[in-house]
Amino acid sequence: MSAYKQFNTQDLIISPFEVNKGFYFIGGEILTGSNVGIDRYIGTKGDYLTSGSILTGNIPGQYQSQVLVYDSIKQLYYTNYISGSGGFTQDAITSSVFLGADESGNTNIGGVQQTNFYNYEQTTLWPNKTLPTASLGVISIPSKLFGDFIQPNSFYIESPTSGSIKDDGEGRLLWRGYPSDSDLTYDYIDGNIIYQHGIIVLGDSRVTRTFGNDVYGTAVYGTSLYGGSAVTNVKRFIDAFITSNEVTMSFSSSYKLFETQYQCTINENEFNYSLNPSSITGSQFPTKFSGSTLDWENTASIGKPLDFVTSSFFSPYITTVGLYDENYQLLAIGKLAKPLQSSPTTDTTILVNIDR
Repeated sequence: MSAYKQFNTQDLIISPFEVNKGFYFIGGEILTGSNVGIDRYIGTKGDYLTSGSILTGNIPGQYQSQVLVYDSIKQLYYTNYISGSGGFTQDAITSSVFLGADESGNTNIGGVQQTNFYNYEQTTLWPNKTLPTASLGVISIPSKLFGDFIQPNSFYIESPTSGSIKDDGEGRLLWRGYPSDSDLTYDYIDGNIIYQHGIIVLGDSRVTRTFGNDVYGTAVYGTSLYGGSAVTNVKRFIDAFITSNEVTMSFSSSYKLFETQYQCTINENEFNYSLNPSSITGSQFPTKFSGSTLDWENTASIGKPLDFVTSSFFSPYITTVGLYDENYQLLAIGKLAKPLQSSPTTDTTILVNIDR
């Protein structure tokens, strides 16, 4: 048996909240597993008609053309920066004006080009977007892992031969070589992360690092600068992060849930009558015990409440709350941790929370 009550608008509260989950993977074979599906690609600049058959990828059946990978990254994320400098957008090209006899006779010469592409900007600060001129590396994380977006400041990938890369929280990538050298700091490299797409782009550049501090007279000719200040060590790193299996990767996902809270309010004058079928006459009810036998006495006047139910001291207990649609079809059901006594003097509110 059930008792129904209509919800009002003020009885429903919908609240969004963000949840996060961290992931940590060791080895390229783990990344390409069926339950993970993180693929890594090499994108190369070229003509699809002549080199489109050169494929890239680490997951069989999901190989892509290197040329198409490069062109896709260029179109989606770097079209406003192709002719720019310093990682900033390129200047808009405006038309020239050919002056006439008066203002109405002026004529525009040339087209007007605006940097009006949408490149999924991750920051209002310095974007540091420089499109590699030859090739690039792409790490593609599926949405089943990152949810709505990758949590900023959470991406990290490490190679035992080429150091580590992390994001700075603004869509830019930082690199530190030789993890065993504790004196090294992270420096900016040509590369970006698109948090809402799960895409990490590594520029095919050569990272320059200085080290040394050799004492004069001890340095080997050709390896250190006179006076022992520093030496430049050029190291190519993309292949180590994209094609090698010796990588470690971690990041945190972000997903927005919506919690709907239903306020089931029972007024003091409502639901003070028991709906338990055993409180109605018509069923057998034990009235006395005789030794080891249980004697039953069939109640009289079938369909009437038992005497103890009509007592002024009797209050029913609530054990279950169900949510129904307009056709009285049960949609959700919740059990209370323990029976709740209905109060005849104060209102009682039961909160039902459903996440979706």
